Amino acid sequence: MSIESKMITIAKSARTASRKMAACSSSQKNNTLLSIADNIEKNAVDIKAENQKDLAFGREKGLSDAMIDRLTIFDDTLQSMANGLREVAQLQDPVGTLSDTKLRPNGLQVSRMRIPLGVIGIIYESRPNVTIDAAGLCLKAGNAVILRGGSEAMYSNQALAVGIGQALIENDLPAGAVQVVPVRDREAVKHLLKQEESIDLIIPRGGEGLIRFVVDNSRIPVLKHYKGVCHVYVDEDADLKAAEAICFNSKVQRPGVCNAMETLLVHQASAEAFLPIMAKRFEAAGVRLKGCPETCRILPSIEPAGEEDWPAEYLDLVLAVRVVQHMDQAIAHIATYGSDHTEAIVTRNDSRANRFLKEVGSSVVLVNASTRFSDGGQLGLGAEIGISTSKLHAFGPMGVKELTTTKFIVQGNGQVRE
Repeated sequence: MSIESKMITIAKSARTASRKMAACSSSQKNNTLLSIADNIEKNAVDIKAENQKDLAFGREKGLSDAMIDRLTIFDDTLQSMANGLREVAQLQDPVGTLSDTKLRPNGLQVSRMRIPLGVIGIIYESRPNVTIDAAGLCLKAGNAVILRGGSEAMYSNQALAVGIGQALIENDLPAGAVQVVPVRDREAVKHLLKQEESIDLIIPRGGEGLIRFVVDNSRIPVLKHYKGVCHVYVDEDADLKAAEAICFNSKVQRPGVCNAMETLLVHQASAEAFLPIMAKRFEAAGVRLKGCPETCRILPSIEPAGEEDWPAEYLDLVLAVRVVQHMDQAIAHIATYGSDHTEAIVTRNDSRANRFLKEVGSSVVLVNASTRFSDGGQLGLGAEIGISTSKLHAFGPMGVKELTTTKFIVQGNGQVRE
């Protein structure tokens, strides 16, 4: 069978499975998630053996140490996968819930019912745990899902798929509800992205290059974020001790993730007092600072920032710093160079905090808190499938509810339209 034929078959199987998934009960979905968790623990030896094949392949291909680390499945990785599924099973099932119920003057009762999206294709890199996270969330929301992981994780993903398939059978759900694409060739992705009659949504997870490839080649709607150029603005009325802690956490806790701060904006009234203290703490943690002319005047030992630094997503211990004259300039900078991901303000002024919340258009906006809270688990979603900076359908971290949509339910007693 050609790669194209295989992708068509997978997509059609998922579409058929999605109809049964939409009708299955909450208990059936939850029991399936618990069965997958049990199977991960039971199959641990086999999964780790297959993972070793991927690691050998990755080293042969020259993957970096960081990529090898992301690819490796440890005992605690498997336990985290299993625990995550059990947590998702405990989440409220959004499917079938009614909202916005209204009684019309003609006696019709109109409501919105939450329903699954249908078939979701997820294209991602490296981390095998995404296979389990994505499968669990999509099943909980009543969707069928097609998973295409990175070529470097093919053996690991197929091993995890065995436990998923066993759980589907045990709970009388169709095998097509979760499918892992068994093809390394990137042509498989291109053909998958053409199956608009069978697939309702594509979610790419990975670097900007992967996401742009998916967007450029897809006939199917894509939920995405290209990168996370996140800002913290330290206002003139900021509590500077709080600002220090927030900025340090935003940049240093995990610099390689999309919700890490990439640019620090500081009001000129706070800059002289704040920047030397902040710079000392950053430099002790190995952060390389790059600043505007005013920042370089205050911190003469740092590098000058160029125009290319303001839209940069470093994903590393590198930080751009700009002193602004007022909040308007900070908001304008974010609008010009940001990526609609996450922004924070540190201030004791409620009026400016509220204005920042209203005028900054990113998917997550925080007051007096670290950008690292831009995460589904931290925001109370239980888990997330990814972060969307597209405003249609979902904006920001996406959990189970964001993997559903609504339809209108109309109940009457014989009404006809005049």
